[in-house]
Amino acid sequence: MRDTSSPMGDIWGGLAAMLVALPSSIAFGVLVYSAFGPSFVAQGAMIGILGAAAVGIVAPFVGRNGPLISAPCAPAAAVLAAVTAELLSGTNGHQLSPEAIAAVLGLVVLASGLLQIFYGLAGCGRLIKFIPYPVVTGYLSGVGLLIILGQLSRLFGLPEGTALRDGLLAPDLWKWPGLAVGITSMIFMVVAPRLTKHVPAPVMGLAAGVIAYFGIAILNPSLLRLDGNALIIGQIQASGSFFEAVAGRAGSLFSLDVGLLRLVLVPSLTLSILLSIDTLKTCVVLDTLTRNRHDSDRELIAQGAGNVTAFLAGGMAGAGTMGPTLVNLSSGGQSWRSAVFEGFAVVFALLALSKLIAWVPVGALAGILLVVAWRMIDKSIFHLLATPAGRQDFAVIAAVVVTALTVDLIAASGVGIGLSILLFIRDQIKGNVIRRKLYLNEVSSKTRRPALERELLQKHGGQGIFCQLQGNLFFGTTDQLYSQLEPDLRTRRYLLLDMRHVLSMDYTAAHLLQLMDGRLRERDGRLLFSGMPSGLHNQRNFEEYLGQLGVIQQSDGITVFETRNDALAWIESRLLEDCGVRPQTEESPLPVEHFDLFREFDADSLGALESCMREVTLAAGDRLFSKGDTGDELFLVRRGRISVLLPLEGGKIHHLADIGRGSYVGELSFLDHRPRSADAIAREATNLLILSRKRFDELVRSSSLVGVKVFARLALVIAERLRQTDIELESLEER
Repeated sequence: MRDTSSPMGDIWGGLAAMLVALPSSIAFGVLVYSAFGPSFVAQGAMIGILGAAAVGIVAPFVGRNGPLISAPCAPAAAVLAAVTAELLSGTNGHQLSPEAIAAVLGLVVLASGLLQIFYGLAGCGRLIKFIPYPVVTGYLSGVGLLIILGQLSRLFGLPEGTALRDGLLAPDLWKWPGLAVGITSMIFMVVAPRLTKHVPAPVMGLAAGVIAYFGIAILNPSLLRLDGNALIIGQIQASGSFFEAVAGRAGSLFSLDVGLLRLVLVPSLTLSILLSIDTLKTCVVLDTLTRNRHDSDRELIAQGAGNVTAFLAGGMAGAGTMGPTLVNLSSGGQSWRSAVFEGFAVVFALLALSKLIAWVPVGALAGILLVVAWRMIDKSIFHLLATPAGRQDFAVIAAVVVTALTVDLIAASGVGIGLSILLFIRDQIKGNVIRRKLYLNEVSSKTRRPALERELLQKHGGQGIFCQLQGNLFFGTTDQLYSQLEPDLRTRRYLLLDMRHVLSMDYTAAHLLQLMDGRLRERDGRLLFSGMPSGLHNQRNFEEYLGQLGVIQQSDGITVFETRNDALAWIESRLLEDCGVRPQTEESPLPVEHFDLFREFDADSLGALESCMREVTLAAGDRLFSKGDTGDELFLVRRGRISVLLPLEGGKIHHLADIGRGSYVGELSFLDHRPRSADAIAREATNLLILSRKRFDELVRSSSLVGVKVFARLALVIAERLRQTDIELESLEER
């Protein structure tokens, strides 16, 4: 796609995006570090800013995904805050200092970044998008509720160690200036979109909170004190150079107890998946707006590189975020350069405005986070309660939310994915793996047989079954398949399973197929396969898999046919043999009187008909006629076989029918004098009688009864073929 961005548009877009991303990043950093105590609030603001700078510069530079803005986000804050709370509680058996906990948090950020790089290199970009939506929405709703519960204490200014319930019921513990500032920020953040479209809501909320704080400070001058003021962030200082910070972060890894590493694995895995989902979800929306298409795997590598850089810089993990990205796009940012400029704008804000950032009220940040968290909660999930299927999805969401609130976010993700797997298995079990089931007196091969053979197949075709399977054949659906076919397995002899719509098969299903074949062989029957699927595996590998399991054997095993037609023809031949119709290895040319078309004709009529015919012999592969050829002759097969093929676009063909001894081809042009509608090719040495329509018409003028009989039987055969076509069309149109 051609780059149509302008430098000024990218600059203004990046600057506007920074104004949205920076307040949120500071708030998320404060959320994580405020658990250590009021003295760590400024450090939390610093890690939020450093994370916004590191991820904001590196991720778009590597990913090159248009105006996508990467910054610290709510899922990252929630996971890191949960790890902090667990380590502070000491429930894991470790009593750690805040410095050691900060090192553990850094390791979680590093590991999650490395995992994201691995996801991208392994091509998992598309797979991550398929995590069930009830799990994602339940997790995000749980994150939102946890943030709300955590920030209410900050909003009311409750003393450390005070239970939220007790604090809310004790107004004397409330810090009214901080509460007033927080409420002001919340109000302006909510109404900002109605007041103006040019100022982002977080900027409006933060500005309103700062103005409210200094307005209250006029009445309470003690609020203008910077040191020891718990209502503001406080002095932000960056110690040492960037390279010293990187060395310090790397050195902190070696100071950790090896026993703590197990505490990092699950949070890192959870964080990497959540950040990846958040990023790719934003990318999908961005693709729609820009009419572009992102590279999921490259974007994961870029986000991982950004988070590794955030670890080295001492910052927070981040992801591609929706709000700043939309602001960047609407403000003129069109290329990845606008996103990189946003990251550098964060660095400039840190260097030039750190003294002003120190005066940002904690209550204002709490108010912004409360609004962000409230918007994260999916309020529409209660509509799911209206339907049975919706109630099942609601149960998954509720279970994830409850687990997040009562246990932790890590367990919530496991519960959600586990429940989704169970629901998927249940849905597969409830679905029918048999797409279509017909007996061989209801469906037939495309071999056109004489009337006697058709009558025998109509009478005894119930001994053969054709089943078209669909979906996944695994331990959850095999019992259903066996139960549906068990009555037939007791009474029928031949079972053809068409596998073209089968998506997967496990060992349980393979074992079941062996049992079915064994039961059929007890009555000298057979199980057959056709149309091996090629979407999941290629055909050879699929057959090799079944062969390795012993389902398909070199000799005397289950037979695999390339097409359904070949398999049906094989079963029909076995049924006819059981009725005494033996195939002739060397066919003799069929006399005219034995053709069904001329059955019960007297000798004079037959003689007159033969005078209108001439005989021709074709070798295997010879073409009888092609689609579009002119001609009105009717071709009667005395010996051999003719295949009727319909040419399709791209050089492909559709097999319409096989015309064998005693049948005929070309009847459509014989009736309407129009060009041939398909190709006809000899599959083996074939002997034909050619009935000329011109000479036949001359015969009919002298003997109209002959014409009536021939046309009546042609009409009957065409009607039978149309019925067979109806069956095929019905299978194609099944929903």
